[in-house]
Amino acid sequence: MRAETISIGTELLLGEITDTNTPFLANQLSLLGIDLYYASSVGDNYERLMEVLRRAWQRSDIIITTGGLGPTQDDITRETIAGLVGEGLKVDPELKQNIVCFFAQRGIEMPVSNVKQATVIPSAQVIPNPYGTAPGWWVEKEGRIIIAMPGPPSEMEAMWQDEVFPRLQERTGAIILSRTIKTFGLTEAKVDELITPLSSSSNPTLATYAKLDGIQLRITAKAAKPEEAQGMISKTEAEVRAILGDCIWGVDDETQEGVVGQLLVARGLSLAVAETFTAGFLTNTLATAHDSQSYFKGGLVTTSDEAKVALGLNPQPAGAEVATAMAVLARRQFEASIGIGLDGFTEPAGDAVPYTVFIAIDSEQIKQHTVQSYSGRLYQMKRRAAYYALFDLMKLLRST
Repeated sequence: MRAETISIGTELLLGEITDTNTPFLANQLSLLGIDLYYASSVGDNYERLMEVLRRAWQRSDIIITTGGLGPTQDDITRETIAGLVGEGLKVDPELKQNIVCFFAQRGIEMPVSNVKQATVIPSAQVIPNPYGTAPGWWVEKEGRIIIAMPGPPSEMEAMWQDEVFPRLQERTGAIILSRTIKTFGLTEAKVDELITPLSSSSNPTLATYAKLDGIQLRITAKAAKPEEAQGMISKTEAEVRAILGDCIWGVDDETQEGVVGQLLVARGLSLAVAETFTAGFLTNTLATAHDSQSYFKGGLVTTSDEAKVALGLNPQPAGAEVATAMAVLARRQFEASIGIGLDGFTEPAGDAVPYTVFIAIDSEQIKQHTVQSYSGRLYQMKRRAAYYALFDLMKLLRST
């Protein structure tokens, strides 16, 4: 089955918002074994949207649209699909009442313009949207399927997972499972090189993705029964682990901060951090992690030499000694078992910024510091430095 996605909204073309729906759907369609051949974006213009839909109708079996289902005049997805299939729109009383109730539950009178969200065409099955006022459409005609979903990612993803994915899975006639292996400390090219002996397999397949918290490998298997697909994934995962070893830190939905938290709690340890250069990214990452209050004592963030001096630190020169002093300070200040210190400097050169970061970890048993040098966009590199600190701590905790 050939699929095509269409993201609808002039704001996408103006760069006012980033299209996250297309990458999400691309990932999900691959899990279903459905080939995504085309993905496009189009503004809120009837003629241009009709042109894109007609082209998709000629070459694709499944057409998935996101956006344009709101109550305003420039929300034209329903009208354009109706024109494409030659059917008229009509208000569905039950659907209208659902939208009225949605507003009533929030103590708001439904604006008249929202009535258009209750319109349907004869061939459209309504897809429920419990998180908003824009229901989706499932249209089948002349051997093609058109799926229209709302643009807000939270609404679209929930509708996809609860309603659309299960329906499409019935059509594929197969069970497709996946497993994501998460690594850190290797480049994407190096990971790809190392797993080359496994890459020729067409089932299960291996795909690599570069993320801020490392390189991820997704294993996807297709079979007639769940246990068959799981067996294929388990075999390939064992082979990947034999190749990548300690560079693997987690799987699926696990996060580095979550894994570190589990290790700390299991050992009855606590953590505090002090950081400069990274602008509080490590503190924020830990503080917002699930159940972090059980192991994370707090963080100190310094953004100037004056702030370091106020804390009793010698700010110059930036390096391992400063990072170590910050790790000791954090541990003692918060009475934590372990302290992490981050220091660094940059040498600005346009958008690509060469930088060096110093990571120190301090406890009664551990006295360690590492040096990492990278270049790239400063915001991303600061996040990367925070993940390096977590990865270093993770390795130490697993080795003790």
